[in-house]
Amino acid sequence: MDEIQIVDNSLISVWVYPQRRIVHHRMKMFCYGDDLRQALQQGAEAMEQHGAIKWLSDDRVNGALVPDDQVWIREHWLPRVTAAGWKHWAIVQPAKILGQSYIQRVVRETIPPSVNSRMFTDPDLAMQWLLEQ
Repeated sequence: MDEIQIVDNSLISVWVYPQRRIVHHRMKMFCYGDDLRQALQQGAEAMEQHGAIKWLSDDRVNGALVPDDQVWIREHWLPRVTAAGWKHWAIVQPAKILGQSYIQRVVRETIPPSVNSRMFTDPDLAMQWLLEQ
């Protein structure tokens, strides 16, 4: 699968797979603030540039987002990726229960019904599901 790495730092990596129309991020450590926002912005730009409609979030080592990031995602990032045509979201859940509860609440309360989302514990299964969509 062709991949273009967009972001790679000590906190997060982001790739786009143009032929598969997938953006993929993997948290390496708890990521918040400008580091998180810049990575998500670059992922949104990749969606727009490559016509991606799928996103794989590998959040196994992440937890609940800080309130400022929650607001920023809801008010800035989400409208942008929705306008870019986001249709499918595979989420590799955080390992900790608090993070799992948070992401389940985000999906239930924030993500528009037009986005087909599914939770996973294995990133390979998450990618396989996205490829089938």
